Amino acid sequence: MTATHPARTGPALTEAVDPVAGVVRVSGHLTVQGADLVRGTVENLCRLGHARVVLDLAGVQTADDGALPVLQALRDSPAQGRVILLGAG
Repeated sequence: MTATHPARTGPALTEAVDPVAGVVRVSGHLTVQGADLVRGTVENLCRLGHARVVLDLAGVQTADDGALPVLQALRDSPAQGRVILLGAG
């Protein structure tokens, strides 16, 4: 995943949610606003009772500089220890 400046954009962000398995797959260009929406989806799955939520970022091609810290904030949220990040490196 490549960090970009907010003025640069890539393909539109998409989010595919499997509410039964507790998996969120994200692809495209991750903006700060998009990251906040994804964070909300993950937190909602946790509130619905999932012991673990998988956040798969392997499909994210580019990200604004401030987008990843929004998702990293999940470590300090009530979802702490329940979120597995894939492809975030």
